[in-house]
Amino acid sequence: MVIPQVSCRPLNFEVTFAEPFIFDVMPFMNELAKADARDPGARRRAYADPAWREKLRSEVTPIFRNWWDRVVIAWSPSARELEELPLAAAAARAGKDPVDLALDLALADGLQTRFRMAVMNFDEKEVAELITDPHTIIALSDAGAHANQLCDACYSTYLLGHWVREKKTLTLEQAVHQLTQRPAEMFGITDRGVLAEGRPADVVVFDPATVAPGPLKRVYDLPAGADRLVSEASGIDAVIVNGRLIRQDNRDVVAADDRLPGRLLRQGRAA
Repeated sequence: MVIPQVSCRPLNFEVTFAEPFIFDVMPFMNELAKADARDPGARRRAYADPAWREKLRSEVTPIFRNWWDRVVIAWSPSARELEELPLAAAAARAGKDPVDLALDLALADGLQTRFRMAVMNFDEKEVAELITDPHTIIALSDAGAHANQLCDACYSTYLLGHWVREKKTLTLEQAVHQLTQRPAEMFGITDRGVLAEGRPADVVVFDPATVAPGPLKRVYDLPAGADRLVSEASGIDAVIVNGRLIRQDNRDVVAADDRLPGRLLRQGRAA
């Protein structure tokens, strides 16, 4: 049996023109990456070239429909006043084409300007159809492969805040079922998914009136100081795993070196 996993929120990537991940589908971008590996500086020269910019413009438009309308300037040391502005709006303010402004900022920032872009799941009508289809399951994970480019760990609080409280597309009961019993049954975790006598006490205590994901922020807590994106939840009062309180009032209540109550599982086994 095939069960499609669908995301309930836009898939937002943060990228730089030093590592333009989302444009790798275009062969000429792959060629530029190879050229830059052989000759550092090739990217900067290409980004400053009007002919190359026109090629990017013409290649991007058919693949990423109205892409500049979905791009936000997430971080720019040289233009802090533009941060969190849509690229299209910032370009209009500057009297520039969006591609030209993006590359001008990138060059001014040593290619470290961060742009946030919704690459899929930005059509709410279509997403509503997906998350209410009885044949789908709400989930998303790439196991942290792009931890410094996106954070979708907040999809559960987004589901409860946006699709239940704000849009009323799902009832609270339907959303909780989608986050608990439904995935437990699909993955064959036979003793999880419901609160019942004799079952392990895995509990999230939240306020339906305030539960929501927080804004994305970048932290540097991975090995060797590597970065990742996180979103701190609001409206979550407590998290209990196997009957043990591990988080309360937005703070961990276990020490970093404590033995945690959860563990990795194999499919089809009780937890």
